[in-house]
Amino acid sequence: MDLTHIELLILDVDGVMTDGRIMTGADGESTKRFYVQDGCAIKLWQRSGGVVAILSGRGCDAVDHRAGELGIQHVHMGVLNKLEKYEAILESTGKGDGATAYIGDDLPDLGPMERCALPVAVANAVGTVKRASRYVTRRAGGCGAVAEVVELILRKQGRWSRDGLAGV
Repeated sequence: MDLTHIELLILDVDGVMTDGRIMTGADGESTKRFYVQDGCAIKLWQRSGGVVAILSGRGCDAVDHRAGELGIQHVHMGVLNKLEKYEAILESTGKGDGATAYIGDDLPDLGPMERCALPVAVANAVGTVKRASRYVTRRAGGCGAVAEVVELILRKQGRWSRDGLAGV
């Protein structure tokens, strides 16, 4: 699997950056649980020159907050047509399909996954998404799946060391 050209990592949220459970309080506000190792890996990816985008079918203030903490500038929530927004992300970042990895878990993720160079399904993804992927993580969404993918790509690119990034 040649991953040397991957520069853009697009992430779904529910089921990928989180475990897919939605907690809603009495006031109607949703909260999310994010995995700290995924956040660390996203920062390593950015330090290595990689770009990260979030593409989610749902909107949530917690996602905006987490994206801000991680310095993710390309955040698209409440998206009904993920393929259309995927194309907009490529245009705004100047990256093409061949430079893009997409991590998903459910049927709305199939459009971008069919276009990108590295379609990834998390371990807890639905079967159709797993079959459409080139790589299925060992870890579940919200439990280090993003970190696993970042490490895989950086290792294949020769930019991973025991301490994180080689030469960065």
